[in-house]
Amino acid sequence: MTVTAMPKGEEEQAEQDGKKGKRVKLIAFVLVLVVAAAAGYFLVLAPKKGGTPPKPVAGAVLPLDSQQVNLAAGHYLRLGIALQLTEKAGEEVDGSKALDATIDVFSGLPVEEVTKKGGREALKKKLLADLEKRYEDEVMDVYFTEFVTQ
Repeated sequence: MTVTAMPKGEEEQAEQDGKKGKRVKLIAFVLVLVVAAAAGYFLVLAPKKGGTPPKPVAGAVLPLDSQQVNLAAGHYLRLGIALQLTEKAGEEVDGSKALDATIDVFSGLPVEEVTKKGGREALKKKLLADLEKRYEDEVMDVYFTEFVTQ
């Protein structure tokens, strides 16, 4: 037999198996390193697209005429509001959408709900959420200028 045709010895086979194992471990290590680098980039370094939008800059305050809203059981609420506009809204904003929203939020409520502790603030938040939808970044807050129940 020639040297090239001789079967490989156990030592040579073990040496080749060791080289293959080292290659597999090296490839796995590189793959884990690439995945970790990509995750680090997307979680830490990538620019935030869906982050919190910048706070709007306050503009003029638009006081609206007081209105009476019918509550439940023959009671009523006399309510005056003022809108804190954003700088984007400018000076001329139609207040009819705000008055309509006020009627929608307060109409038919029991007087106890309107006058209970924390009730006014909860209704104010509900009104503000409705105003923000109707005015699309033009209103940033609402103030009660009159609040009388009977």
